Amino acid sequence: MPKNKLRSEERFVRNLLIGFFSALFIVFLLAMIALFKTLISYPSAIGLPTVTIKSCYQGDTCKTTQGEKIRLACIDAPELRGKRADPIRAKAGKDYLNELIAGSTVSIRRITKDRDGRTIAELSKGPINIQEQLVKKGFASIYNNYANQCDWSKK
Repeated sequence: MPKNKLRSEERFVRNLLIGFFSALFIVFLLAMIALFKTLISYPSAIGLPTVTIKSCYQGDTCKTTQGEKIRLACIDAPELRGKRADPIRAKAGKDYLNELIAGSTVSIRRITKDRDGRTIAELSKGPINIQEQLVKKGFASIYNNYANQCDWSKK
């Protein structure tokens, strides 16, 4: 192979790599700007108590490491069992919720207790409202009978 042709190919590859990594860096910067905007636009959960979530056994119900059962306020997720069961969607929602918060410390805004003794509460992980995230991702819907308990669900 002629020496000039090899140099030309090397320059092409070098320029291609420079272009690729420059574009990758720009995408990274844009993602960081979007994340920063998200962090400053959400109301802070500062001052709220925190709990550590052990696991979630429904798409809208979790248990803390202290044994407290928490029913997520303002949402309704598909049921795993029963007359209205939708096991495939219910498992997907439960798995997503576990990935999102199981093993994590989250902020909690306790609202009330339900007839089964579970705490009805809003959970936040940093700037992310967990219930709102579940609705946005399609794993739950707004529970219209109780939507007035959460500011985000009134929008």
